[in-house]
Amino acid sequence: MASRSRRAPGGKERWEVEARAALGSRFEEGSLPVLVDDPHESEEGYLGKLGFPGAYPLTRGIQPTMYRGRLWTLRQYSGFGSATETNRRFRYLLEGGQTGLSVAFDLPTQIGYDSDHARAQGEVGRCGVAITSVGDMRTLFDQIPLDKATVSMTINATAPILTALLVAVGEEQGVPRARLGGTVQNDILKEYIARGTYIYPPEPSIRLAVDLIEFATREMPQWNYISVSGYHMREAGATAAQEVAFTLANAIAYVRAVVERGLDVDDFLPRLSFFFSSDRNFLEEIAKFRAARRLWAEIARDELGAKKPRSWPMRFHTQTAGSSLTAQQPELNVVRTTLEALAAVLGGTQSLHTNALDEAIGLPTAPAARLALRTQQILAEESGVAATVDPLGGAYAIEYLTDRVESEARAYLGRIDEMGGSLVAVERGFFQSEIAKEAYRVARAREAKTEIVVGVNEFTTGDPDFSLVGGRGRARRLKIGREPELAQNRRLAAWKSDRDATATREALDGLRKETEAGRNVMPPLLVALKAGATLGEVAGLWRGIFGEYTPSRAY
Repeated sequence: MASRSRRAPGGKERWEVEARAALGSRFEEGSLPVLVDDPHESEEGYLGKLGFPGAYPLTRGIQPTMYRGRLWTLRQYSGFGSATETNRRFRYLLEGGQTGLSVAFDLPTQIGYDSDHARAQGEVGRCGVAITSVGDMRTLFDQIPLDKATVSMTINATAPILTALLVAVGEEQGVPRARLGGTVQNDILKEYIARGTYIYPPEPSIRLAVDLIEFATREMPQWNYISVSGYHMREAGATAAQEVAFTLANAIAYVRAVVERGLDVDDFLPRLSFFFSSDRNFLEEIAKFRAARRLWAEIARDELGAKKPRSWPMRFHTQTAGSSLTAQQPELNVVRTTLEALAAVLGGTQSLHTNALDEAIGLPTAPAARLALRTQQILAEESGVAATVDPLGGAYAIEYLTDRVESEARAYLGRIDEMGGSLVAVERGFFQSEIAKEAYRVARAREAKTEIVVGVNEFTTGDPDFSLVGGRGRARRLKIGREPELAQNRRLAAWKSDRDATATREALDGLRKETEAGRNVMPPLLVALKAGATLGEVAGLWRGIFGEYTPSRAY
């Protein structure tokens, strides 16, 4: 992919006007110099590479005032056991100051099995909440008004089903789909690369993802229909540059697929979002976010043909690195998470999840989840970092690292483009192989102690009975027993018994016909779910049409 010169449309005067307007009544004379330091404005290329906040190439942030105008969304990821238990945790976090909900689903829900399926046994509610029907989704958001709370759902292979369930419950609450705000991950390509919760082969999976994007673009204007994720690739071992490159390559594939469907790029691109990890290398992570934003702005404008400036910004959610957490001396995870969260903020994230200190041991306990949320609140309210836009911009190390990550990511994007794009690269195992090589290198470095993990391969002396969660004594663990699974299956049996079986069967037949005819699945899917169909029944129907994906090689 050829590099093109960048020019900021306007300069400091335009930025000042936009910053004043964004601050409104909060603007005070003399406050703008705090927002952005401009030490190198006279240097050649400064405006083209960095520019001003909110202006192309968006290196310094997507809003002219960034957090002076609005803080990032505090969006803690949560879900376990039943919908009732998760609803209780959601309300606990909202009462504690969380500003957005993020739903974790259990493994059966992710791969399209109802809780009573044989393959679901032992996994129901273990790594997230079990959702099989409109009834479960109704319970999950009980007493949570969907016209006020934004919802993020980490779901991919079954993303159309979960989105339709949310639409159905929103409409029950009197909230039309056009007013639902939030995000669904809906990024199936990274499942083949790093995570593994795919169901169907890549081509029909992309078709379903595009169906959701098309539907949301036309009927859900406040909904982010895809969150292209680098997080899971980073967790699998990718470098910062690989995370950026592979994520953007996947985003390009989705955009081109949607354009082939007939949508104008400027009609849907503003709702496309991203999801990144914030890992341990503090300065490199800050630079990574800035490089990704700059690179995407150029790709959106020059490669994908987006003409409107609102289509160029990269909006992204960040989660601190789960792979950096250690079961040894888990209290040290508070330090790791704080640094990773600070890097995300200094890098300009739009929303943030901070991991709990006990997540290397099990699902987060309520006290650990509260401490993780308080970590964000301290950064927002006490640290002062939100008072300045891109406070480290212009620093030599930051700009050097930003350029380096961008250059390395460009090289990868060029290789992927030569292969024929992301889908071909996935099928060839290119992404998987590159990530595996890096993961192996890191493992060897830690064995040799050339890379130190405090408390794991060095500085290992600690008090095994010390825990910030439980005080003196072993850390308390959140355990999901057998009873929640049995209770969930009783609820599911009652749901199937109480529904109109004829109406459900007819609605599923309608969904089958529309799917086989190649039409958008979302309208008949909504009809089927409202008629009582379950997630497993819909996914099973599609399994029969598309088949299941089995990788041809191991990488």
